[in-house]
Amino acid sequence: MSNAHTPVRVAVLGAGSWGTALAALASLQAPTMVWARKSSTAHAIGQDHRNPAYLPDVLLPESLQASDNLKHVMDFALADDTGPALIILGVPVRGLAQTCVDLAQHLPATRRHPVLLVWTCKGFHQESGLLPHQIVRESLPERPWLGRAVLSGPSFALEVAKGLPVALTLACQPASMADIALAALHGKQARLYTSTDMIGVEVGGAVKNIMAIACGIADALGLGHNARAALITRGLAEMQRLGVALGGHAETFFGLAGLGDLVLTATGELSRNRQVGLALGAGESLDSILATGITAEGVRCARAVLEMGKAHHIELPITAAVCQILFEQLSPREAVHALLTREAKQEGH
Repeated sequence: MSNAHTPVRVAVLGAGSWGTALAALASLQAPTMVWARKSSTAHAIGQDHRNPAYLPDVLLPESLQASDNLKHVMDFALADDTGPALIILGVPVRGLAQTCVDLAQHLPATRRHPVLLVWTCKGFHQESGLLPHQIVRESLPERPWLGRAVLSGPSFALEVAKGLPVALTLACQPASMADIALAALHGKQARLYTSTDMIGVEVGGAVKNIMAIACGIADALGLGHNARAALITRGLAEMQRLGVALGGHAETFFGLAGLGDLVLTATGELSRNRQVGLALGAGESLDSILATGITAEGVRCARAVLEMGKAHHIELPITAAVCQILFEQLSPREAVHALLTREAKQEGH
């Protein structure tokens, strides 16, 4: 879909750590502008080439532009319809619907060149239980020239912003528009694998955060590497069971957006969900942990995932245990005991 003689233009909506990291990545290959809600953030990115709030120690590319004016950013990306455009939504699940509503006001009624909309948030909506693609569908009118995709996989924003290598999965509809994202993101330090399984990619990105909390709890309790490996393996089974029930493909969960992201989030020291689990396992209350300002999507979507499992008559024992610890004051040690004393089963049953 993209024209080799006309570079893709990129708008990134959201200047948090991941939005900024992806904007920095895209700016190496395509004209890129990031939208920040705060003028001070936009100024720091555009003039000082830093994001002091989220990535204070990273020097950003000088080519990366920034603005706090959404219309200005969208005009930059759509550029009088002279070529294809990539719009990346670097906002969390809770902000996705409003961002889509705001975005819709700046999209033209007709357009000759295609635009690909990519979201990066991971989780189910806390209240409605909707996945991100369902939120986008409800919040943004369909247009024939507008493709939709989710970008996920094992990726810490800090490492991407520093220029370290990363591999990601892009689930795109229609599949023919995936090359718009590839033109802007693939090939320098990032390798993108394409997929059509939007549901599987989104479920993997959501459930792995809950499993990372469980692994953090187990590590804080000193349960050892064997226990962590068991949690990752059985957590992958929960993720796959739920994802297939919702319409995802079983094989997706053995790829980057499933097992890859699960391993990284469950073991990496930069994982916020793992940090929440470590604090819970050390005896801290959820209220005191969240009062520090940490954002952990696993906390926000755990109940929604558990309810989704119940609705589809699927057992999610690790998710249930995490919910009991988070919301029912069950002690971590009691939760572990309950998991270990469950009835024996055949693996794969």
